[in-house]
Amino acid sequence: MSLFVEGLRSTLAGPFTFTVATGQCLAISGASGSGKTILLRMIADLDPHEGRVTFAGIDRASLTAPNWRRLASLVPARSGWWADTIVEHFPPDRETAWRALAADLLLPAALFERSVDEASTGERQRLGLIRALLAEPDLLLLDEPTASLDPASTQAVEAAIARRLAAGATVIWVTHDAAQASRVGDLAFHMLAGGVLTT
Repeated sequence: MSLFVEGLRSTLAGPFTFTVATGQCLAISGASGSGKTILLRMIADLDPHEGRVTFAGIDRASLTAPNWRRLASLVPARSGWWADTIVEHFPPDRETAWRALAADLLLPAALFERSVDEASTGERQRLGLIRALLAEPDLLLLDEPTASLDPASTQAVEAAIARRLAAGATVIWVTHDAAQASRVGDLAFHMLAGGVLTT
């Protein structure tokens, strides 16, 4: 389930052309404002753009946006929340699965009974990641998933994504941390100001 990106561009960044093979992680580092998030949002078909994206032999243009996002899941730096309590954001019929993921990511079981406002930034980051992982997407687009985490929680997230990669997922991981990029990435790019990727 390889990802092919060809000539992807907007008025703010690009063009981008690259391939990520099945089971590989592409790590992208670079300064804030260089265009990393824009790239992820274009792949997810959330921002206006030109160019072509193909995944697992499927041309993104052949699918509606909701159907594409069943294949490709973007985990933003700040996830959206629509209910008061955390547990309301998780399906009751998948409770065993999301509680297991929470334990893997070092989140206390009692957290789910609290309001969203009571969760720290790092807890909300990991909760957003759990929501994405529950759907078992084949393509994961991660926007700084460990930016607010301590070393132990960062290691837990990296291990969880490594398991998804081993199961055959393809991942693009945006990070400010060059050391993390070298740790998690099978290949790594650096984004320069103006949205230009370099190796």
